[in-house]
Amino acid sequence: MISAKVRGVVLCAALLLVSACGGGGAPATSSPRAAGTPSGPASGPASGTAAGTAGPGDSGDVRTSDNVRLVTNVPRAAPLDGNDDWNTDLAFQGDYAFVGNFGGFTIYDISDPTRPRTVSQVSCPAQQNDVSVHGDLLILSIDEPRSDEKCSSTTGRRAWEGLRIFDISDKKSPKYVSAVRTECGSHTHTMVPKGDSLYVYVSSPGPEPDSATCPAPHEVIQVVEIPVKDPESAKVVSSPDIFPERQKDTGGCHDVTAYPEKNLAAAACFGDGVLLDIADPVRPKVLQQIRDEENFQIWHSATFNNDATKVVFGDELGGGMMPTCNSQTPATKGANAIYDIVDGKLERRGYFKISRKQEQSENCVAHNGSLIPVAGKDVMVQAWYQGGVSVWDFTDSSAPEEIGYFERGPFEREGIAGSWSAYYYNGYIYSSDIQKGLDVIAIDDPLTDPAKRVRMDEFNVQTQRAY
Repeated sequence: MISAKVRGVVLCAALLLVSACGGGGAPATSSPRAAGTPSGPASGPASGTAAGTAGPGDSGDVRTSDNVRLVTNVPRAAPLDGNDDWNTDLAFQGDYAFVGNFGGFTIYDISDPTRPRTVSQVSCPAQQNDVSVHGDLLILSIDEPRSDEKCSSTTGRRAWEGLRIFDISDKKSPKYVSAVRTECGSHTHTMVPKGDSLYVYVSSPGPEPDSATCPAPHEVIQVVEIPVKDPESAKVVSSPDIFPERQKDTGGCHDVTAYPEKNLAAAACFGDGVLLDIADPVRPKVLQQIRDEENFQIWHSATFNNDATKVVFGDELGGGMMPTCNSQTPATKGANAIYDIVDGKLERRGYFKISRKQEQSENCVAHNGSLIPVAGKDVMVQAWYQGGVSVWDFTDSSAPEEIGYFERGPFEREGIAGSWSAYYYNGYIYSSDIQKGLDVIAIDDPLTDPAKRVRMDEFNVQTQRAY
């Protein structure tokens, strides 16, 4: 979801882009195969729909491919269940899942994934409260000017935005520790652990005219250093400009995905994709800056494959607020682009977009996802807002194909809905649904079954680790 800072400009551009492109050719787009079958030649859309297979706690119209089932749903609960309390991003640690929300965050015990249990909820309102965890620390991204850095802040005075830091050593009682003000706030953030310090890349759009927190110019990411043993002393330590060529429209980045073991990061920066060397996390070096002005509007997110020979960039056409999964929007727009890394450079190979057409009332576009840890294969699960959750294989970069899906029917009220993030963790898919809460989803497929043997102790999707 894009920030309110750029939403108006983006929506105008998106309307023009969609209306101008009712068709058009596309190099190497997705080729879905029948769900529940091994990888092979494409055989039409993933089918075998199981309609109305709602799980516990969910009364909606749920549809899945034959190889996917909804295990359970945990609805949002007070105090984080108001109309504006949207669920956002997810992080994991041991037997716990952490779910961000515009109203704060929730910690769930997922030791039994079929029965997640709420451990604690923290009321700490702000857009957009994306969450990550490291040891005893939890970090929230605040991309909304507030009166101050505390959870009791209001929107009456636009004086502060940035990162909030909590101590989660006691999961039943998280404690606010400190905050760091960052220019234009923090739309998302990415952790790069190194020694006793946690470096955090802060991504945010901007500038915002007449703003006290987001003045012009703004064409940077910011690096915050959090000493793990002294988080109260966290501070901004650098603001590297990672654009050899100036950005054309909105400045800054939407998301950065780091792969510390490979000394690489991929930055999705609205109109640009950037490949970075992060051997020195405070001073990242640009390896390449790319654009796709024909097909991509908002470079939203990035995912490396396990051996860091590919990057999947996602385009959030319309900022998550429009129905772009329809017959009027080409398969290369609001989609994923698969790039191979060849001799240190990104080369585009193909595109992937879900083939199930959504209704005009359903906001749908490529959003947050993660790898499913299958050795020797490149498989990903991904959220598509009201397009649901898609599992797809990009082992062949030029011929990606969907292998399974989960989705609900249109949201019963007007407004933004659907899966914000869908990630695979220790045998299950966890989806943070904006309105419906936390979904636990299982996939049983010959291609993905080996992933059930892979165990992780901590999982933050924007900080990739080899499996």
